[in-house]
Amino acid sequence: MNRKILRLAIPNIISNLSVPLLGAVDTALVGHLEEVYYLGALAVGSVIFNFIFWGFGFLRMGTTGLTAQEYGRRDRVKMMMILARVQFLALLIGLAILLLQSPIAMLSLWLIDSTQEVAEYTRVYYDIRILTAPGVLALYGINGWFLGMQNAKFPMIITIVLNMLNIAFNVWFIYGLGMHVDGVAWGTLVSTYLALLLAIFLFLKRYKKHLTDYKQELLLNVEELKKYFSVNRDIFIRTLCLIFAFSFFTAVSAKQGDLILAANTILLQLWFIVSYGIDGFAYAAESLVGRFKGSLEENKLTKAVWYNIGWGLFLGVMGSLAYALFGNQILYIFTDKADVIAVAKSVLFWTILAPLVSSFCYILDGVYIGATETKPMRNTMIVATFLVFLPTYYGATYLFGKHGLWLAMVLFMITRGVALGVYLPKTVLEK
Repeated sequence: MNRKILRLAIPNIISNLSVPLLGAVDTALVGHLEEVYYLGALAVGSVIFNFIFWGFGFLRMGTTGLTAQEYGRRDRVKMMMILARVQFLALLIGLAILLLQSPIAMLSLWLIDSTQEVAEYTRVYYDIRILTAPGVLALYGINGWFLGMQNAKFPMIITIVLNMLNIAFNVWFIYGLGMHVDGVAWGTLVSTYLALLLAIFLFLKRYKKHLTDYKQELLLNVEELKKYFSVNRDIFIRTLCLIFAFSFFTAVSAKQGDLILAANTILLQLWFIVSYGIDGFAYAAESLVGRFKGSLEENKLTKAVWYNIGWGLFLGVMGSLAYALFGNQILYIFTDKADVIAVAKSVLFWTILAPLVSSFCYILDGVYIGATETKPMRNTMIVATFLVFLPTYYGATYLFGKHGLWLAMVLFMITRGVALGVYLPKTVLEK
């Protein structure tokens, strides 16, 4: 079982770590520009796109679980039709986002009360990056399908190429062409569509024979669409709550001033780096739990759950240890602003805790997605967001100042993990 897990997890970890690496490089590039508000604009722009794109993360997550179950049943037609439906939906949603880009921008900047300079440069970043919408959503769908097919190698290749291209273009546009946040946006736009072309090439190279399993009359099959949307409705609600928590975090940081916003943006990058690493095992759990549920191999399913949890906790401990030992030094990679570093150091303790307290809920998300048991994910996220995160923020900020926001985030993660653990014996592991 460990061999199966590592075969899927290691490529996922490598590809996942390139995602926060991109964010870290962007933060470092912009963090060394003359004005602090460029970093604030990048943070606010990232929040907006987290809402837009993460909200449709079900195009990947739901696709993986459903595809993995059909892979376990060896139903090639259903495997192919899942991919066809998710690409059809990605195109429709991507075009809708482009049509609504102006009202989305105005609403977002109204909700996030930042300084005038931050708002101005956020709009510059937004107007360029919004054009990536169809490509980003199409990549979600095809990567989710590859993972469901027990193929972690192709998503790794696609993601690494995407992010390495993105970094290269960003460095060129900022240092070569003298751009600022607009250079980051253009780099993302160009690299996204190049990565999509690569994904199509890889699909045709390995899975071209599956095209013969496509059945036009099944594309809009009512029963299959109901099943797809039932699973993805819960994932959508769960993801919106997660995005809300992180967006609320950034919006509150923006209200506290550019220094707090810049420091918290850097520390969130450290949260994301470890979370994406742990998600490598969460993705492995999605693939294997879905496969063994589809093939009705109960013993293997149980092993896949517990072995992945063990690996996730191990990475969490290693991440916390790394930040405890090297956290102060890491901050200097992101910025040379002494005042920003001083603020970040004052709340670094919460980032040291983050990998350890978050690892359990990250892995369990993957378990539930693979089993397509999505209602517990939805319910626990609602509880963690509105009954723990928000009340803790308002109460703890009054008592502890800037530490209150970080305490709220840590308790939010702990609540998710504990609640999902309570559901586990009655859902995924139920005989």
